[in-house]
Amino acid sequence: MTSAFDPRPADQEFIRFAIDTGVLRFGRFITKAGRESPYFFNAGLFDHGGTLGALADFYAKTFLAAEFDGRLQANGLFGPAYKGITLASATAVALAKAGRDIGFSYNRKEAKDHGEGGIVVGKKLEGRVLIIDDVISAGTSVRESVEIIRAHGATPAGVLIALDRMERGGTAAAPTERSAVQEVQDQYGIPVIAIATLADLLQFLQASDDNDLIQHRDAVAAYRKQWGVG
Repeated sequence: MTSAFDPRPADQEFIRFAIDTGVLRFGRFITKAGRESPYFFNAGLFDHGGTLGALADFYAKTFLAAEFDGRLQANGLFGPAYKGITLASATAVALAKAGRDIGFSYNRKEAKDHGEGGIVVGKKLEGRVLIIDDVISAGTSVRESVEIIRAHGATPAGVLIALDRMERGGTAAAPTERSAVQEVQDQYGIPVIAIATLADLLQFLQASDDNDLIQHRDAVAAYRKQWGVG
């Protein structure tokens, strides 16, 4: 049983946290798709114990809320190498502190041929396993994770990410009609749950009275209008 928790969404609090830590920045950035974006989210900058612990708390809160409202059912976490390893392990710690002790595992990039062998480390993959990652870009990490989980006889329960950019896949020259998140949901029939989305970021900027943030509102809104989905 989980301990008492606040089931309200953590999105606005998370946006504030990401901005304050410099993980979410505004300016002019070129994405992997070749688009000029007015904002950039880099989860790799959660590089201290305090910020990683706070991030894990957001993952744990979002996990518990999704269980609470029936969107998610999982009995294990899986972190795809490499960012997902830290995220899954930290989230497991945060969940344990919240009263939900859950096993976690992760993959190696190359199979180990001695000791315990194999490519999976940690809890045995069984039951319903939730993939933990930072964002979904091309969906490659999710595909590899789904294949590993299924190969071990377990069932992918979904994907939990920090930020859903809610933008069309493909490249700037050849965009697709759906986002990478939508493609994952359609292809594998599993939910993708995000701590926050681009829509949440816009809501945060629209409600802000901070001139340093207000100046970026129109650019973010225009970017969503041009490339957004959902």
